[in-house]
Amino acid sequence: MTSATSATSLPVDNRPAPAAGPPPPVRPRRTRLSALPEVRWAALSTVAFLLAFPLDLAGAPAWVWGPLYVLCYAAGGWEPGWAGLQELKERKLDVDLLMVVAAIGAAAIGQFLDGGLLIVIFAVSGALEALATKRTADSVLGLLDLAPATAVRLLPGGGGGEEQVAVADLRVGDTVFVRPGERLPADGAVLEGTSDVDQATITGEPLPVTKEPGDEVFAGTLNGTGALRVRVDRHASASVIARIVAMVEEASETKAPTQLFIEKVEQRYSVGVVVATLALFAVPLAFGANFTETLLRAMTFMIVASPCAVVLATMPPLLSAIANAGRHGVLVKSAVVMERLGAVSLVALDKTGTLTEGSPRVAAVRALAGADESEALALAAAAEHPSEHPLGRAVVAAARERGLPVGTAREFTSAPGHGVRALVGGRAVQVGSPSYLLGGTPGSVRATAEARTAVSEAEEEGHTAVVVLADGTPVTVLAITDRLRAGAAAAVTALAGLTGTTPALLTGDNKRSAARLAEEAGITDVRAGLLPQDKVAAVRAWEREGHRVLVVGDGVNDAPALAAAHTGIAMGRAGSDLALETADAVVVRDELATVPAVVALSRRARRLVVQNLVIAGACISALVVWDLAGHLPLPLGVAGHEGSTVLVGLNGLRLLRESAWRRAAGLPSATG
Repeated sequence: MTSATSATSLPVDNRPAPAAGPPPPVRPRRTRLSALPEVRWAALSTVAFLLAFPLDLAGAPAWVWGPLYVLCYAAGGWEPGWAGLQELKERKLDVDLLMVVAAIGAAAIGQFLDGGLLIVIFAVSGALEALATKRTADSVLGLLDLAPATAVRLLPGGGGGEEQVAVADLRVGDTVFVRPGERLPADGAVLEGTSDVDQATITGEPLPVTKEPGDEVFAGTLNGTGALRVRVDRHASASVIARIVAMVEEASETKAPTQLFIEKVEQRYSVGVVVATLALFAVPLAFGANFTETLLRAMTFMIVASPCAVVLATMPPLLSAIANAGRHGVLVKSAVVMERLGAVSLVALDKTGTLTEGSPRVAAVRALAGADESEALALAAAAEHPSEHPLGRAVVAAARERGLPVGTAREFTSAPGHGVRALVGGRAVQVGSPSYLLGGTPGSVRATAEARTAVSEAEEEGHTAVVVLADGTPVTVLAITDRLRAGAAAAVTALAGLTGTTPALLTGDNKRSAARLAEEAGITDVRAGLLPQDKVAAVRAWEREGHRVLVVGDGVNDAPALAAAHTGIAMGRAGSDLALETADAVVVRDELATVPAVVALSRRARRLVVQNLVIAGACISALVVWDLAGHLPLPLGVAGHEGSTVLVGLNGLRLLRESAWRRAAGLPSATG
């Protein structure tokens, strides 16, 4: 197979041509679980608890399970306890410190199991948060690996000399040579050569873009079959890829600290409990009360009034919702995220890979001048079969879907940005861009005019037009597009119903293609031609207007917006590593219908949290009044406290049922 090259004088490359197909993916950076101290301590605490728990229930001697509980408390509680003490120096009462104190208090009255469970819950939660933070940082740094480490810099003077240099050593004004199949080392402009460049990592466009002299190119994008000479316009530290990294880091740092609803009131409540407990202990002693009775009463008050029940009343609905969503292909990374999902008031959707499947397909075949549609498509498929271009693969797939034979192509040549040429069954077949193939077509005037009309109609509908010539005469125009995901329109309607606002479309693709797809999906607010920083600006503008924005995307170019938004969801199958790590939740099977379902499930979980807080608050109030106004026996206080915790826990577990998801997704019940 031969390949046409540009007429411009590029350096000669005598190396073997790269194999067709995409280059191997960049290996993502991954921090090992055992490398995080939070994970190691949480694991030790959990193992100790799981060993002590059955021994305690089985009635084994205290010297058997006692040391295991001590290990559980120490491993899981020392870090939040120490952090809480540091917060106390700044006159802040950390909730985790109060949980540690409450756990120790529970152990002091013989409730080792309850205290250990509380310690484990908080230790595991802290470990998961640390892991998520570290993995996000790994992905941000790994994004820089998209750009190559070295570049071929052409020496001045025009003698054809070149040198291999580190990308960081490139200076603005340098000229670099990029061979077929290589990633571009720097942002700049094409000086010589023509090629199709896959820049989905930057703009999200589903198809490679033809680059000719004068066109802008970006570091980290993938060069196609042509060789390019590129002038460096930005230093590596100022490239678009580097700016994406900076925007993700900035958005993650400046995002308001996430808190559960109950954490917003726990600070004051916790301070109140501590002050009341101390007063209940100190004041009676000052008037000569019995020390043991006073201590027991104060301890009973701290147990029944402690926020343990309130915290455990908050977590089960959210954790149950997370488990249910996980069973249906949505991974929500934390209870905080599950709560935040229910608060969104506006949804912004990416186009390629989110609303669409992210792969081109032939939407229409228009035969010209009496040509047979099937025969013309079969000729085009045979000519495109040796091609590695996504449009070529779409043409071959369309022919096979119709059961058409794909013949053998001989004398195949490919011209970047123009198309392919081959002999198929003795006929000279050309498939490529309308501007190139129709510019000097020797075929009939009628056929050429008809082809141009078909091209205009396809492009006005937002499709990419491809012309097929047989022996120099236009025989068909193929309209190629990206397919809307199944259920996308229904998901848009459901999201509009949940939030009261029609979702918006944010895309780096062209306006006509975006408008066509938005019309199919039922979206009216379309913002096209956006770079990553433009998406972030749109999100922040909405949030200044008072919206809580949910961004749904899949690519590297979506990551800054995912980080800047109130909540971000990534599509899992085709999603980039950076998008998956930056997002707060991941749709594993790329089913867009699960997005409104998980939002609805979050709202139901929030309602159950409120119900549980009312139940827990009523029980705590009754027990506190009894302890203050009368004499509440400690065992009865513990029983009442634990009983309310069990009650609200069971109420929260209702969201584990299959019917809870079906209701959130708007599906009929299994028994209906």
